[in-house]
Amino acid sequence: MRIGLIKERKTPPDRRVVFTPQHLKVLEKKYDQLKFVVEPSDIRIFSDESYREKGIEVSSDLSECDVLVGVKEVPEDALIPDKSYFFFSHTIKMQPYNRDLLKAILSKNIKLYDHEVITDQSGSRLIGFGRYAGLVGAYNGFRALGMRDGLYELPKVEDLADLEAVKVALDKVSLPKIKICLTGKGKVAHGAKEILDYLQVKEVSIEDYLAKTYTEPVFTQVGVLDYNKPKDTTLTSVDKYHFYENPELYVTDFTRFTKVTDFFIAGHFYGEGAPYLISGEDAKSEDFNINLIADVSCDIQGPIASTIRSSTIADPFYGYDPQTEKEVPFDAKNAITVMAVDNLPCELPKDASEGFGDMFEKHVIPAFFNSDKDGVLKRALMTCDGELTDGYAYLQDFVDA
Repeated sequence: MRIGLIKERKTPPDRRVVFTPQHLKVLEKKYDQLKFVVEPSDIRIFSDESYREKGIEVSSDLSECDVLVGVKEVPEDALIPDKSYFFFSHTIKMQPYNRDLLKAILSKNIKLYDHEVITDQSGSRLIGFGRYAGLVGAYNGFRALGMRDGLYELPKVEDLADLEAVKVALDKVSLPKIKICLTGKGKVAHGAKEILDYLQVKEVSIEDYLAKTYTEPVFTQVGVLDYNKPKDTTLTSVDKYHFYENPELYVTDFTRFTKVTDFFIAGHFYGEGAPYLISGEDAKSEDFNINLIADVSCDIQGPIASTIRSSTIADPFYGYDPQTEKEVPFDAKNAITVMAVDNLPCELPKDASEGFGDMFEKHVIPAFFNSDKDGVLKRALMTCDGELTDGYAYLQDFVDA
């Protein structure tokens, strides 16, 4: 079996890769029948030579590969017909900007395995860059705080070598007494929490966070049932799974947090039909206290009114005026400072690639050699023989539109 690591061709350039040179060396040694070919790239965080030094073939000819693996969407004209691909297609939510890509995948008889739906039997994702999005998103939030209020200066993450360098940079941060609310319990939120823990921000219970004042910076971490509540007040037997399956039966309870929070880190997953956390009217309220939002989830015109567009690594911050609902400078008076970069892991390509490769090596590669006994490949397969698979047949109207 031959697996090709493809060059990332999407703009803006992405320096991440699914496997590091060390990963490939270990995998070729572990599986005698497995060989890798690396397509040359001048942007990848690991050089072509670093792969050659590990004895890995580097070649522009991937025609003999059985499987081709990348990170971001592959341009339509770069897709090789009749191959199997792994990458983030960003199509499962019917994203209109990738409709033509999905059509091309089908017309070229490609088997598409989407990284986003590589899951276990319970539906939990097995691989992804969520932790690194959380790490960089929280760091960027504190960078914005320092810049806006003249408290300290932090370099951009993209100018730092790795996560260790990020932590060294954070050593210069001295925080004022602020309250920080972190939403989410998944990999993104855990990544953000790593930054909060490194800065030694004290974690407090939700009850204390809402009721008490502090002379030091504190944070609380909240899950979906902490910031949503059933419309039916007599409904007592609820859990997060009930919410996920019936979001329309809930209303937001996040306003109790907006009254006492200074800095909001959004690390939650937002599903269709779920209540908004912050509406435009909420942000206009006199008792709305939040003035800085690091929206790691970055759902445009979604559950957080101030996230009116995604920002960029080059220009990560903007301001939102709650009264006019318009964009203003990030440090404008009475504005909410917003960080809404939608490709945060790109800022930490070395660590993100190492972490992603670890997960792919553990959860996906074995499936090729054990007859996919856990169904990992089957669940992730979106297209086959020029058609959508059963699990993704709901995309047919989207494709036909």
